Amino acid sequence: MSEMVGQRDVYERLLIVVDAARKRDESLGHILFDGPPGLGKTTFALCIPRELDVTIQLASGPGLKAPKDIVPYLTNAEERSVLFIDEIHRLPTAVEEYLYTAMEDFRIDIVLGEGINARTHNLWLKPFTLIGATTRAGMLSGPLRDRFQTREHLGFYTVEELTEIVRRNARKLSVETDEDAASEIATRSRSTPRVANNRLRWVRDYADSRADGHITLEVARAALKMAAIDKLGLNKLDRDYLKTIIRVFEGGPAGIEAIAHTMNASPDTLEDEVEPFLLRSELVIRTPRGRVVTAKAYEHLNMLPGQGAGEDSQGLLFD
Repeated sequence: MSEMVGQRDVYERLLIVVDAARKRDESLGHILFDGPPGLGKTTFALCIPRELDVTIQLASGPGLKAPKDIVPYLTNAEERSVLFIDEIHRLPTAVEEYLYTAMEDFRIDIVLGEGINARTHNLWLKPFTLIGATTRAGMLSGPLRDRFQTREHLGFYTVEELTEIVRRNARKLSVETDEDAASEIATRSRSTPRVANNRLRWVRDYADSRADGHITLEVARAALKMAAIDKLGLNKLDRDYLKTIIRVFEGGPAGIEAIAHTMNASPDTLEDEVEPFLLRSELVIRTPRGRVVTAKAYEHLNMLPGQGAGEDSQGLLFD
């Protein structure tokens, strides 16, 4: 964990519980990570077993459809080992309830036989640590949430932290990257390491194809401009969303259904992929009457209510 960039407050708290569990020679308490995708929940979960020098089993919430699906993971868990469940909020209710005794008492109840001949067998488990990762902690039932002794929310990264991540991954990809180019990629990465890594790979491909393989500031800007990623990290769909509200609805308020039909897009796509970053960037606000574009969005797009894009075609959004 010491090699991870960012989330230092989370790192310091986890270091304490890991060190305490190691000194007591006990299994680590159950941990729940929540936060937007791409911020390092899985990375933390994979680093913790290395800190403890124990084994780890990997599972996914959507793949555990019934209690029988999770029994092998629980019975195969070694002493003080880690069971990591990604997207844990997608566990069915029956599986959640089955985990209660496993997490609290390290015991599961197995029904043998059927009908009047059925018998319940109490199977004791070796003490283990359950680590859950979720993007929607509110969808977990209260009893399951309360059984996690440690809950950590992962926040977004600064440009400086993302720049360091870009530099490290550029070295791993064996591509020479200038400092200002790494900073430019980080600035346009929505404060998210996964986005920064994806955009670094695209810039690397562009540099290998159109340049000499060396990522300079000019190469990075040209690559991101071709991908329609502007200075704020907005892509074409993000800008189309804002332009639709400005041009058609005169800045809002406008309902998501009306915006989606005008753009010929799915409302779910706009709500899940477009709006979170625009809301966080203060480019749009949600009101009881609908979405409203802010003055910051008008300034970024160089537009007025009802007008088309001003200087977008000249590339000022990208350079």
